[in-house]
Amino acid sequence: MSQTYECLLGDKPLYIEPGRFAGQAHGAVTVRYGDTMVLVTACMSPEARPDIDFVPLTIDYEERLYAAGKIPGGFIRREGRPSQDAILTCRLTDRPLRPLFPKGFGNEVQIIATVMSADQENPPDILVVIGASAALTISQIPFEGPVGAVRIGCLDGKMIINPTFSQLSQCNVDVVVASTANALVMLESECKEVSEELLMEAIKRGHEVNQQVIKLLEEIRQAVGKPKVVFTPLDNSEQENEVSNFLKDKLTNELLTAPRNEREPVLKELKSGVKKAFEEKYSSLSIENAYETVLKKAFRSLILDAKVRPGGRSFDTIRPIQTEIGILPRTHGSGMFTRGETRVLTITTLGSVGDQQRLDGITPEDSKRFMHHYNFPPFSVGEVRRIGTTGRREIGHGALAERALEPIIPSQEEFPYTIRLVSEVVSSQGSTSMASVCASTLSLMDTGVPIKTPAAGIAMGLVSGPDNRYAVLTDIEGLEDAYGDMDCKVAGTTNGITAVQLDIKLKSVDIAVIGEAFVKAKAARLQIIEKILQTIPASRSELSKFAPRMLKITIPTEKIGAVIGPGGRVIRSIIEETKASIDIENDGTVIIGSPSEEAALKAVHIIENLTKELEVGGIYTGKVTRITNFGAFVEVLPGKEGLVHISELADYRVNNVEDVVKIGDEITVKVTEIDRLGRTNLSRRALLVGDRGAGGDAKEGESSGQDFQRRPPQEPRYPQRDDRGRPGPRNFDNRDRQGGSDSRRPFPGNNFRDK
Repeated sequence: MSQTYECLLGDKPLYIEPGRFAGQAHGAVTVRYGDTMVLVTACMSPEARPDIDFVPLTIDYEERLYAAGKIPGGFIRREGRPSQDAILTCRLTDRPLRPLFPKGFGNEVQIIATVMSADQENPPDILVVIGASAALTISQIPFEGPVGAVRIGCLDGKMIINPTFSQLSQCNVDVVVASTANALVMLESECKEVSEELLMEAIKRGHEVNQQVIKLLEEIRQAVGKPKVVFTPLDNSEQENEVSNFLKDKLTNELLTAPRNEREPVLKELKSGVKKAFEEKYSSLSIENAYETVLKKAFRSLILDAKVRPGGRSFDTIRPIQTEIGILPRTHGSGMFTRGETRVLTITTLGSVGDQQRLDGITPEDSKRFMHHYNFPPFSVGEVRRIGTTGRREIGHGALAERALEPIIPSQEEFPYTIRLVSEVVSSQGSTSMASVCASTLSLMDTGVPIKTPAAGIAMGLVSGPDNRYAVLTDIEGLEDAYGDMDCKVAGTTNGITAVQLDIKLKSVDIAVIGEAFVKAKAARLQIIEKILQTIPASRSELSKFAPRMLKITIPTEKIGAVIGPGGRVIRSIIEETKASIDIENDGTVIIGSPSEEAALKAVHIIENLTKELEVGGIYTGKVTRITNFGAFVEVLPGKEGLVHISELADYRVNNVEDVVKIGDEITVKVTEIDRLGRTNLSRRALLVGDRGAGGDAKEGESSGQDFQRRPPQEPRYPQRDDRGRPGPRNFDNRDRQGGSDSRRPFPGNNFRDK
């Protein structure tokens, strides 16, 4: 019989129940918060892989749409490849767990998290991290945990523990903190230009809350935990000593501080020499591991003892920066950012609101109008490898830059476009995700997107040693990333931080070190933004001639149906006629887009006419649609007809309607009456008389010089008609509309003479 363990996080209890499902897994728990519940399992392969030098940990996150009461879209109606949110959750779970496996551990470990219930209020990602930590903790798998995880939001100056989706949309801080009992192991943050001090306060609060989770996991371990498999790492000290002696006089500070293009060929030659010298004595993998260990020690000694970095930079120096805009001639906008040997080209494409990405997941969000995609081709690092589907790393880096840029993107009301950025990494030597933020800012400004303020990003590193010595490095490159202890990416504006991502290789990092990294990152960020503004001081005032023109109008909500038409017939006809995109919101906002401004304006004109109300006294040009013996029906606005009686067709007596107009003719008329049934009466004669009056030939109310004299305004002019425009019953004192001009009866005070 399983037992449920709980602790209070914020205003809701967190429930963890081991052993209820997946009894054959090495570790399995269900984690529940609100009505969101996940099942997390951990399994380990029986044998270690001898051919690898990394922890073979795999995290799989399975979104089941039944959890949110949804049926998957598409023809198959079954969950397919993981969504972007699912992949990001996998990465969020992997990053705090990986450093806590023993060094050299080679057994494959698989964590599978399945969302069983989603209330669409409480995000499941935090539960997955806690569940993975719990499953590993109670299993026999060697793991130096447990790890606690919590999301901290800041709303109206208050810190909120595990805010809901609706609260998160209003928070200016959203930070996920994962930590052990001692210190931090991972950070992931999205902010709305907040200060370093506020973010640090949220991180400290998250670390405090995590101690409750860790205490609960230790309680579960004591109750149901299995004995851990004893893992003894291979002793590689003999190989390391021999390789160290072989390279003793070769790995000099002069070599390590040389420019990379001079340093790398020498290091490759040294590595090849080591392999040849020991290939008959040791395995290839053990020799390579020994060489990497010796090189790493030399690198750390250079930084901690000589106080200098590879390439000769000081700890706070940024590599040389170059910025360019307007590189690609036919795109809507482009920008390239170069920092050292890292170079990223970002392209902006604008689309209509209807081009938004549709989301089919378990979260409340169903679409997004701003997207950033990141590509990392093999040529960027001079390698040859197969190009397949987008990898998890590319999705993660793209999402990080997207979060960093989101706060500076104008709202849909300010800029009614869908925005897609694509960052192409054309050369990589460290921190391409942060270079993507910088290149994206340049590209957005080159496009003419009215961003709120420029954003930039920088990657901070850490090298630590004995006696609590450490060095925080600004703008890390490849060697510092590979042999360092931390990769802390910080993005933001002059106003504050917009995104943070922290990954470490140590068991944990002290919070004070993170605070120091934030301060140095701010100084570097401001320096980069200044360089961007030197290239382009503000967003272009006009869009590229190749970008679509988006026009926004508002129509009454009760007129939306008239624009769409039965089965969408009307709106489809407008799109076919103008080749413009048309998107209608529920509040009556209509956004029309087209590469041709003329086409967009034409669509606006059609829609305005569809929704415009006729006004008595208004003058319109319309097309004759029907002719009867008593007058002509004219469509003055789309779907709106009125009758021009035969007596109102001209400023003289008309015997036959077709003597004046024919079906298809365009004529200008004036609305003289809209009766209580909504029927419209029109006059062409009123305009002709008015024109003559303006020219001095005849004034309104006087004879026009023709044989026909106008009636007094108070006289009833037209027969009653039913709602289809057919003549209705005649009044005894009205004219016989069906009898034509010969059957008209004179009224007192009017003289009629045959022409």
